[in-house]
Order: sequence, then C-alpha cells, then structure tokens
Amino acid sequence: MDADGPTPLTYEQAGVDYARIDPLKVAAQRAAAATASQLAAHGLHEVEASRGESAYVVDLGPFYLASIVECLGSKALVADEMHRLTGRSYYDAIAQDTIAMAANDLVTVGATPLVVQAYWAAGGSQWFDDPERAQALVRGWQAACERCGVAWGGGETPALAGIVEPGRIDLAASCVGLVNPKSRLTLGDALGPGDAIVLLGSSGIHANGLSLARKLVERLPGGWLTEVEPGLSYGAALLAPTLLYPPVTEALHRAGVRVHYSVNVTGHGWRKLLRHPSAHTYRIHMVPPVPAVLGFIQRHAALDDEEAYGTLNMGAGFALFVPAGDAARAVQAAHDAGVPAWIAGAVEAGPKQLVIEPLGLTFGGDALALR
Repeated sequence: MDADGPTPLTYEQAGVDYARIDPLKVAAQRAAAATASQLAAHGLHEVEASRGESAYVVDLGPFYLASIVECLGSKALVADEMHRLTGRSYYDAIAQDTIAMAANDLVTVGATPLVVQAYWAAGGSQWFDDPERAQALVRGWQAACERCGVAWGGGETPALAGIVEPGRIDLAASCVGLVNPKSRLTLGDALGPGDAIVLLGSSGIHANGLSLARKLVERLPGGWLTEVEPGLSYGAALLAPTLLYPPVTEALHRAGVRVHYSVNVTGHGWRKLLRHPSAHTYRIHMVPPVPAVLGFIQRHAALDDEEAYGTLNMGAGFALFVPAGDAARAVQAAHDAGVPAWIAGAVEAGPKQLVIEPLGLTFGGDALALR
C-alpha cells in the first residue's frame, strides 16, 4: 500500500487475462462454424446468427432448439474456505450459481429451459464422503431446477485425481431449451435506435470476478471474515447465490413484452452490453445501486470505474433491449418475478460504444472481442 491508498488490483493480476483467453474463443467459434454442415444430414440447419451468442440455436422446423454448457469457476473455493471457518456448507448456494450460469445464458436467445445436466468432477472419491456437503449440493441443485422450471436429466460425477486438486470439485451444467413459438427468438435482428435498455438487478458478485475477489482477501485484515457491513462477512457476501433470470424471461413472454435482444452480464462486466455485432451507441443514463460486496471490492482493490464496470456486474446481472413502449411493462414483469429492474438507458444511432453517462465512462466498440 502506498501513501495515497492501496495499489490497484486488476483482474489480470488475479490471473485472468481476457486478452489471452478471447482469441482462443474466437478461433474455436470459427472451427465450430465449419461443422454446421453436419446438421444437413439430418435435414436440419443452424441459426447462423447464434454463433458468438450465449447459446447455440438449431432450427428444428416447428421450433428452435437452444443449448449451452457452462461451469461455475472458482466460487467453490470460497465455499470451501467458509466451511472451514464457519462449519457451514454453502454448496446449496453454489449449486444455484452453477444452474444460473447455464440457464441465464440460455434465455438470452428467447429459449424456455427444459433440461439441465450436471457435471461434478471431484479431486478424488473421498470428496463424496462428506454427506452434509453432498446433500447440500443435491438439495440446492434440485431447488434451482424447480425455480427455473426445468427437469434435471442426469449427469456425470468423475473422480479426477491428478487433474482436480484433492478435496476440491469442479461444477458445471449444460442446459437445453426450446424457442417456441419461433417469434420468441432474440438474436438482435430487431435491435435498433429507440430501444430501451432495461437492467435487471444482481444479488452480488454472482459467479464472475471470483479470481479477483479471492486475490483481494490477502489484503483484508480479517480475511474471509472481514465485515462488508455489520453482520455480513466478506466470504458470506461473495456466496450470495446468483439470481435466476428464467422466471423473468418467462414472465416477459406472458406479459407480451417484445424482447429485441438480451445479455447475461457475466465475464467482461458491462462491456457485455456491446455483444451484438451491429454498430449502435448504448447510452446509459442511470446506474443501479451497487451491492455492498461489489462496492467493498472496488474500494479495497482500488479499482477505477472503468476496471470495475468492465469486470464486474456492479448491480446489473442481465440486460434487456426492448421497444421503448414495452419498457415499463418489462420492469413490472421483472418485479413481479421478484427481481429488481430499471429503465436505464436507450439505444441510439452512432458508432458502436457504451456510454455510461453518470460515471463519465465510455467503452468503445473494441472493448469486447468475442467473435
């Protein structure tokens, strides 16, 4: 720490450098796109515009099929540390996080999630000897499936000694759903100037930015038990489960709200609002309240707004782009589903950029390279 305060701690310093990771993603997408012709043997074809989106879409004729696979990441390490310190298992919460990582991505294309599959890879068979932890994982997984209205189809529980560290587990989920009727498909074809930007609230860090959050604990006087606010430790605050957005997207459909595009605000933070390849200016005129744990991270890691909003969700876990006339109904539908929401901005004609006016912050079109 220098005389002016703590030295900034960036996501890259915590071990995650998207400038290195994203080129592989782009290369993989291009190779994957070359395999789309394999569908023709079954009389099917892909929806090409879904390439580079959060879920992949195949045209089955009467409806579309959407699919996604996602992993939890390193949040399980926080749960393990808090169990060591408090004796409480948080595996019910991180089960919901894992479901959310997949289901929240799937609904961005307008799909209704149908089936979830589990992938629980442990560092050895002994991981399964703790019945409290194992049952918390099962209980939380089932509860999250029920909240999303999906069936839990099955899964895989390998013991991967030598690949996964002893005593650890890697959690992942795949999710399949239907876009039915086909008019629910939301790949941004109708996205354009005049659309309102509706932001859905987050419960905290969700499951992104945990590498940075875990690195920060080294600076905290009380470690994981440092208070974020009275009665709430840093570790417990990080483990607030990710909000599930499928109930909101289903409520939007029932309310007749037209969604032109949507984004799950995960890795890359608010830069994800630039995900669609078209050239538009996304102008934000209000920002949601920042959850206590994210404000705490920003202060103690000495992150400026560009780093914080370019890495973390900062209170906005999901973004909807809807016709201005539907924005108020979208907010109400989200509230009715138990999720806070705000009409936060609008899409304008202009160069591809995200302008967050209250913060005096602009991300150019080159701030996100996922295609």
